[in-house]
Amino acid sequence: MAGNDWINSYLEAILDVGPNLDDAKASLLLRERGRFSPTRYFVEEVITGFDETDLHRSWVKAQATRSPQERNTRLENMCWRIWNLARQKKQLEGQLAQRKAKRRLERERGRREAAADMSDDLSEGEKGDIVSEVSTHGENNKGRLPRINSVDAMETWASQQKGKKLYIVLISLHGLIRGENMELGRDSDTGGQVKYVVELARALGSMPGVYRVDLLTRQVASPEVDWSYGEPTEMLTPRNSEDFMDDMGESSGAYIVRIPFGPRDKYIPKELLWPHIPEFVDGALKHIIQMSNVLGEQIGSGKPVWPVAIHGHYADAGDSAALLSGALNVPMLFTGHSLGRDKLEQLLKQGRLSKDEINTTYKIMRRIEAEELSLDSSEIVITSTRQEIDEQWRLYDGFDPVLERKLRARIRRNVSCYGRFMPRMVIIPPGMEFHHIIPQDGDMDGEIEGNEEHPSSPDPPIWSEIMRFFTNPRKPMILALARPDPKKNITTLVKAFGECRPLRELANLTLIMGNREGIDEMSSTNASVLLSVLKLIDKYDLYGQVAYPKHHKQSEVADIYRLAAKTKGVFINPAFIEPFGLTLIEAAAHGLPLVATKNGGPVDIHRVLDNGLLIDPHDQQSIADALLKLVADKQLWARCRQNDSEGNADRNTKLENAVLSWSRGVLKDQRKAGSGDRVEHSSSTGKFPALRRRKHIFVIAVDSDSNEDLLDAIRKIFEAFEKERIEGSIGFILSTFMTISEIRSFLVSGSLNANDFDAFICNSGSDLFYSTINPEDGPFVIDFYYHSHIEYRWGGEGLRKTLVRWAGSITDKKAGNEEHIVTPAEQLSANYCYAFKVKNAGMVPPVKELRKSLRIQALRCNVIYCRNGTRINVIPVLASRSQALRYLFVRWGIDLSKMVVFVGDSGDTDYEGLLGGVHKSVILKGICSNASNQLLANRNYPLSDVMPVDSPNILHTPQDCTSSDIHDSLENILKS
Repeated sequence: MAGNDWINSYLEAILDVGPNLDDAKASLLLRERGRFSPTRYFVEEVITGFDETDLHRSWVKAQATRSPQERNTRLENMCWRIWNLARQKKQLEGQLAQRKAKRRLERERGRREAAADMSDDLSEGEKGDIVSEVSTHGENNKGRLPRINSVDAMETWASQQKGKKLYIVLISLHGLIRGENMELGRDSDTGGQVKYVVELARALGSMPGVYRVDLLTRQVASPEVDWSYGEPTEMLTPRNSEDFMDDMGESSGAYIVRIPFGPRDKYIPKELLWPHIPEFVDGALKHIIQMSNVLGEQIGSGKPVWPVAIHGHYADAGDSAALLSGALNVPMLFTGHSLGRDKLEQLLKQGRLSKDEINTTYKIMRRIEAEELSLDSSEIVITSTRQEIDEQWRLYDGFDPVLERKLRARIRRNVSCYGRFMPRMVIIPPGMEFHHIIPQDGDMDGEIEGNEEHPSSPDPPIWSEIMRFFTNPRKPMILALARPDPKKNITTLVKAFGECRPLRELANLTLIMGNREGIDEMSSTNASVLLSVLKLIDKYDLYGQVAYPKHHKQSEVADIYRLAAKTKGVFINPAFIEPFGLTLIEAAAHGLPLVATKNGGPVDIHRVLDNGLLIDPHDQQSIADALLKLVADKQLWARCRQNDSEGNADRNTKLENAVLSWSRGVLKDQRKAGSGDRVEHSSSTGKFPALRRRKHIFVIAVDSDSNEDLLDAIRKIFEAFEKERIEGSIGFILSTFMTISEIRSFLVSGSLNANDFDAFICNSGSDLFYSTINPEDGPFVIDFYYHSHIEYRWGGEGLRKTLVRWAGSITDKKAGNEEHIVTPAEQLSANYCYAFKVKNAGMVPPVKELRKSLRIQALRCNVIYCRNGTRINVIPVLASRSQALRYLFVRWGIDLSKMVVFVGDSGDTDYEGLLGGVHKSVILKGICSNASNQLLANRNYPLSDVMPVDSPNILHTPQDCTSSDIHDSLENILKS
């Protein structure tokens, strides 16, 4: 940079923005060509994690510019950009530190408050076992994964299950799911999770004691995808079917069941599915009820056979499973696969997108809320690794390892937890099949001994497909197998390979990046990654050294591993974070040493197998050094191979025990969760003919600031459908935050009769009453069965004390006497609803803050701000006005597609739940338009993330609508 000393001086002056250099690295940087290189310093040290592609391009242009003045201008501009990136990085680090400090303080406060309520302190020996060191078998397993101790134990368990006939439901919504010829890597939604859930369903369907397994997913009838994804049902053929046909009925086995929801003719990414989740829940509910009745006829002596458990996979399915679990009163399990809070932290750390941009792109806050709801509702959360628990789940409000251990210890001692609960975290690494693996026993030159029975067996076709890329195909192969997704970090791998000359001289690089026809037909994200890879190959002139075949079959993956092992190669997973890393297990099974990310599951896998090196995925040099070390050091390579291949039989036993660990334990937990049903499912007893004989059910759920507005809406709706009301073809339900006493007074004031409605959903969905014409019963009859349906995890008195304490902390500090703003409303409370009055809604924390505080204390409930924030109802976590409608379907068989829900422009904070599903929603424009606008604005995500804006099921009336407008909006529905 001769002639630009002033810029060098300037850059040198701002070096203190970044981290301090150790002496060795500083010496290296300052020695480069005898001059200080500030640009290299900033690229490698200050702005690590940022995308420096444009910066490097500017640097190249500046160096190539002949005019000194223009070069100075370019370098001056570049140094300002560097300074800005450095400042941005420091701001991000500061924000991250603030978030961690805030989270730590909130956790500590939550633990103190929980401990204050749980006054029966534990002795030192009763504080709960250290989760990371104790397995379900009670043995110390620190430093390795726990495992099943013997085949005999598994066979004994299996023999005990043969008399049972269980029904299990799995849910995996996004991507393209089918039993054979999976299109793994087709896009970011069709990855390893698809294979995981399909094989899990197939394996469960073959288990003793399991009669039927349904894997529920989305039906996609679109010209963009294969016709098979539009088939309603697909049976999963068992892998070993010899003994499976005994005692099977026509509905037994494992099935993929595709539920239509969302746009009928489009295949859309998972980020756009959120508004359509309620529609899936309604469709899945209908299927499960129908199947339970069918199974009841086959194996249940005429009584419905309900699912023993519902298992959600990923956040969208977790949200769905929680709603189905509540509607059916069935235990729920959850597997996150990857977690939103961790992804948010990683994206913020990279600094390329703001939090708002991340939320817009990934709908990350909606996803996080779904994961929090899954924690609220799950009996068991199945994780792949200890890291997932300790470093990912602990980011969530609803899980705290310290408090969870204390609660678990109290439960073991039969000591009250005062309504507090946290789901049990169970580590079950994903399984894999070993029967197809052919051990590679070759000499140190990588030549494999020939097959004595078939000495002239031809090489697999995929070998020649890969080898055609290489100038020297005998060099060791560095193998990466991942779809072209930014989070898989493939571009950093190619950079590390391209910039390390010794590594290029010693090895070839093979990138198996899914299947593709043409780059233009790929998703924009995947195409961008692939184009970046191709540009890097051209930049570093890697032709003849990098293979990137367009196609491979799932059955050929094993052959690819074998080829890499034959060349004495290395398998690498450089992802920014890997929840488990099943490909690492597969590669190890074929005798390949590993280089893997230190973020996520590979840590546990490496602890068990000790057959490679862990790297920082953000550190390009770390990746290159690890690969070079394994490729160049033949003794290290041999030791790593030996660690995962201590005799072929021992290797398979070791791997199988690792990946199948705790299988017996989790099934035992499933049985426990299923054996104690929260309440016996009802058949159609206790009939209410008025409700059941209606052709349509109209639900008036208009939230208003005054009774006059609500009364006006009711009168307009009644007038619009007066003829059908008199004939009895339409029944009406009033759904509101009010108590039944308030409803009675409201009806009297409006000259309405209780018999004008068939049912009343009150206290925000925690109570259900029916009208009756028998004077001896009074005007209302309560549904006690509904109470037993929603009482699950209701905190009771422990929750009430916490809420009263919270209410006492909300004061107007400006007032001289610090007047209380929130006060308990005993007369408005009920057994399953704690009500509070609010004097100044503007001074009350947003509803999301109260929910967060209660979750941190392990209290599971549904918090609703009502009547524009002037009232707060706290009800059971599985209760809501929308869930009450699903309950009516489960108990009375009322067709949800024949329901019409009337709402205003806005409403209470449970408003969003009323807008989605297979029922019709009518938004009465101009009615209650000012209700709860401030409250809805305090949501973590926009309403469009939960409400399908263009759904044909959502109708809008004209502004300040009349009775005729309301009737016209539903005229076509009434004819159906």
